[in-house]
Amino acid sequence: MEDRATRSVRRTKLVCTLGPATADRIDELVDAGMDVARLNFSHGDPPFLGAAAARVRDAARSAGRPVALLGDLSGPKIRLGQLGDGSVSLEPGSPFELRPDGGQGTGDATGAGVSYRDLATDIQVGDRVLLADGAVELRVVGAAETVSTEVIRGGTIRSRAGVSIPSERLSVPALTDKDRADVPRAVDLGVDYIAQSFVRRAADVRSLRTALGDAAVGIVAKIETRPAVDDFDAILEVVDAVMIARGDLGVELPYEEVPIIQKQLVRRALDRGIPTIVATQMLESMVEAPRPTRAEASDVANAVFDGADAIMLSGETAIGRFPILAAEAAIRIARLCEEKGAAHMAPGARNLPGTDVGALTHAAVALARAEDDVAAIACYTRTGWTARTLTALRPPVPVLAFTPNERVVTHLALVHGVRARSCADADVGTGGLSLLARLLASDPAVPAGAAIVLVASTTQPDTGPNAIEMYRVPGAP
Repeated sequence: MEDRATRSVRRTKLVCTLGPATADRIDELVDAGMDVARLNFSHGDPPFLGAAAARVRDAARSAGRPVALLGDLSGPKIRLGQLGDGSVSLEPGSPFELRPDGGQGTGDATGAGVSYRDLATDIQVGDRVLLADGAVELRVVGAAETVSTEVIRGGTIRSRAGVSIPSERLSVPALTDKDRADVPRAVDLGVDYIAQSFVRRAADVRSLRTALGDAAVGIVAKIETRPAVDDFDAILEVVDAVMIARGDLGVELPYEEVPIIQKQLVRRALDRGIPTIVATQMLESMVEAPRPTRAEASDVANAVFDGADAIMLSGETAIGRFPILAAEAAIRIARLCEEKGAAHMAPGARNLPGTDVGALTHAAVALARAEDDVAAIACYTRTGWTARTLTALRPPVPVLAFTPNERVVTHLALVHGVRARSCADADVGTGGLSLLARLLASDPAVPAGAAIVLVASTTQPDTGPNAIEMYRVPGAP
């Protein structure tokens, strides 16, 4: 079972985008192993988003495990309007007109409306424009009231497909009017995280933090622009997680650089203990096919080996023909990589703060590595910080995090290798180790006789852990 506290538990988390293909199959996604459900505010209307959020919570309760909600803001994303037949195929060398009409008009193979009204002002002749995450490439040949382009690389595009231009051309702010309206809606839905699209600098994230006010919602910065890559370390200072969104990143950077950038960004985030999601076209062929390509399987595997906390499926589970098979395929690949590819796994964080707590968590992970029969590391946490610090070191066993805060339970659903459990609030104080022992003894998912490394506080509450102990759960080994 997914929650069994053994070395074989899958530790890379799975994010699935909800859409028409899964609106009525959310319980199946949870049963398959979805850890985080993505609500895409670019596509879903309020009734759909509200119903989907409620179904995720119901399915998680039925499954008896946490599933986090991620609300993904539209951001200054440019999109095509509606296409007459829902989709069109564009041929290389043909003209295609982009009409900045707010996306209101109906398009065809000769042109389409776009949502960004200042496109003709911001764009320049010679700029490259990608449609649908690079499925089609255009080159700008003229810009007046409309934008004239030539199709360089043809392909099929759908209504509302993304239109990607170099981010330095955009004059729109990081938080659009739609985003500011969607933030309170997302909070009302009870999302655990909000993903901010087209982040360019740390100041963009601070703007979202201000808009959230006192809401206990984590911010995921989507890294999909060249300025965000350049300001990445500063962005890590102000976020709760980052998403390496490779589709639009491939517009900002030469496509051959994207795999290298992915590895570098995941490594830098891991060294700081910041969770990462690798996203876009992970198993893209499964939108139409029941099996992934070998290249896609390798792509998922590389994200696991890079040390990503989670991998994300987009169209595969939102509009694909085989959404459950796609989720199961991603999980099978991740689990096998973890079980058989230990030699290829990225090492744990290297730059965590050198505090006493940091030294203790290093010692706990070292103990788990040294003893073959250790099944897990357990901690009591009110904020999730201890669990995140432990798992950033990438121990060979799961981290069992006991917390009285239900919000922390769902927040940790995104974090690599953490299995969070709810427990009653306690004045831990000097009894931290004994409290953990009692919680483990009563947890049905922890096998009898298992050896567990305990990380706890024996001083004042909320002062951070200061003790470790090897504990064996009562019962036959």
